[in-house]
This record gives sequence, C-alpha cells and structure tokens, in this order.
Amino acid sequence: MESLNIVIAGAGMGGLTTAVALQQAGHQVHLYERAAELAPVGAAISIWPNGVRVLDALGLGDSIEQAGGHMQSMSYSDHQDHLLTRFDLQPLYTYARRRAFPIARARLQNILLEAVGVQNVTLGVACVDYEENETHVQVRLSTGETVTVDLLIAANGTHSLLRDTIAGEPVPRRYCGYVNWNGRIKAAPDLAPADEWVQYVGEHKRVSLMPMGNDELYFFFDVPLPAGTPNVREHYRAELEQHFAHWPEPVQRLLQRLDPAAVARVEIHDTARVPHLVSTRVALLGDAAHAMTPNIGQGGCQAMEDAWVLARCIERERTPAAALAAYESARADRVASLVTKARKRAAIIHGEVPDETREWYAQLAESDGSDILAGLIKTDEGSPL
Repeated sequence: MESLNIVIAGAGMGGLTTAVALQQAGHQVHLYERAAELAPVGAAISIWPNGVRVLDALGLGDSIEQAGGHMQSMSYSDHQDHLLTRFDLQPLYTYARRRAFPIARARLQNILLEAVGVQNVTLGVACVDYEENETHVQVRLSTGETVTVDLLIAANGTHSLLRDTIAGEPVPRRYCGYVNWNGRIKAAPDLAPADEWVQYVGEHKRVSLMPMGNDELYFFFDVPLPAGTPNVREHYRAELEQHFAHWPEPVQRLLQRLDPAAVARVEIHDTARVPHLVSTRVALLGDAAHAMTPNIGQGGCQAMEDAWVLARCIERERTPAAALAAYESARADRVASLVTKARKRAAIIHGEVPDETREWYAQLAESDGSDILAGLIKTDEGSPL
C-alpha cells in the first residue's frame, strides 16, 4: 500500500511502538497525547520474549537488552517465609529464542520516543472524536481543531474516549477486586537476588520484587479491597504495613525503604471482549482494545504484537479497510483469550474463590516450575513472530 497519513491517539507503549512500526513501513505518523508530559504510568514493565521479538524486528532489541534487567529464575514463598518453589526460566528462553527483560517504563518510553522522533508527538492534546467515510477520517482534537488523515489508531489506553464509538456499544472498565502499589527501589541482596523474580503470596495478597536493570528492583504489593477505598499518599506506608504485618523480613525491609512519594497506587481494571476492534478507517490498539490485569505480564507485550501485526496488514493489503479487517481477524481472538486468562489468574491469586486460592498455594508447594513454564510457553506460542 502507498504511504498513508496516520494519526495515533496516545503516546504510551502501544502508540509509540505502533508509530515506529508504521514509520519504518514508510508511512507518515503523528501522535497526539492528552497528558501534558510523557510521565509513564507505573514504575516498570516486564517484556516477555514475544514482546522482545517485536522490538528486535524494529531494531530496538539491543537497546532493550542493555537497559533491562536480567531475570534468570523465579520463586514463590508464602507469607511465613517458607519457600514454595524456585525454578530456572531458561527452558522458556530456549523455547522462545529470547530472554525476558523487565525494564523501567521511563527507559522504555525514552527508547521508543527517540525512535519515533519528538517532533512527531504533540502533548497536551487529545483525540476526542472522529468522522469517517470511504476515503478519509476527520479527527477532532481537544483544541477544537480537526485533522484529516487516512487512518486513525486509538492507542489511548484503558480510559479511551474512542473505544465505545469503534465498538458500536459501551465497553466499560471492570474492577478486578484488588489494589496494586508499585514502584522502584535500589537493588540489595537482603531484598532479593540480583537475577531472580521473587514473589511472596498468602492471605490472598502478593508481594513481588523483580530485577529491572540499572541496579534497581521493580516492586509491587497487591491487596484485595473494595473499589473506591481512600487513596492518600501520606498513608501508603502505614496502610501497607498494616496489610503486610508479620510478613517475611525482606518484605519488612522493602516497606521501610520505599519512598511513598514515588509509589503508584492503582485500582486494577480490565475490559470485557470488545465486539469490534476496527471500523472502516479507525482501529483500537493496546489497552484501549484489550485492557487486562497485569497477572500474566502481557498488557504491554500484546500492544507490541498489535503494532507489528497492524503494520504488516497495512503492508500486505490493497486498501485501508482491508488492512484493518485483516488486523482484527488476526488479533481479536488472541487478545480476548489473554484478557480472560489474566482475569482468571487474578481471581485465583486474590481469593475470589478462597478454596481455589488455597489449592493454588498447595500446588505451588508441590511444583517444580514445569507447570508455570508450560503456561508461559503457551502464551508465547500464539505470538506473530
């Protein structure tokens, strides 16, 4: 297909990766981001091999490898500090032909932004509506201006203003029953090994410490809570100390060392399957299309897969409408299945059915890691690269 003029709504991970893929395919791309500055949401992201292979194909793999953490093993312990299982991730890496790289969101964002070019991103302006026909799409901006382009890609996150229009019906966010506090902290042996993803589970809660490069750890705390509980930054430490009283010493050290001013607190939501990911000249991508819980580490990776597949569909097909239809056909079932998988995993981890959570704890105590690796490999099997 000849060069297209494309607007991307949103300059997060999905929007930026899509911009790189489309630029490299010869298209003119401009991104509009409603935030006044590119402050990443969340401290870090785990890029599993399927996402890394997309970045490799875009020529960014070496930069990701240099900036990311090297995670060689995974462990689970209970809230009384009994090791449940520890295992090597190498079987996954061998199968997938690539390692996983946890990385600071800010560093990943900078790598992608440099590849896109800052001149191609407008901050503080949102895409709020559109009108399309067979030949073009008119995008209405929050400034009141209208831009006319060949394609509009809605990569503007879980709160997307465009999702319902493209879907043809309301697609509300669904609360998944728990709150996540996350941040970055200096790595230390008395917190976690330098190359191991350490998790503590118990009482339907979870604590995670993951090596993310730059001599830092990415941490998060998960606690089942009703929606709308008070979010007061000055109370974060006391709140977490209450939720995790008497948990193992590394957890207590983490609580004492974290900086509440740098911690993000997020009520975790996802979306049900979106009935339509595309219209004639508009497509949903990333969290706007398939918001999922972070329990399988695939939110960002699926946005990267979306970006790669969309660019290839535009490359192969004769018309924009045919390209978007091919994109939807390639992506709809895969992303919907992973949203469901992530939601089920969240329910098991966080005690939606307490008997199932107790059974999961017992399974972890008997596991050699092969079952967990099999699940990671199954997720990788459906990737486009």
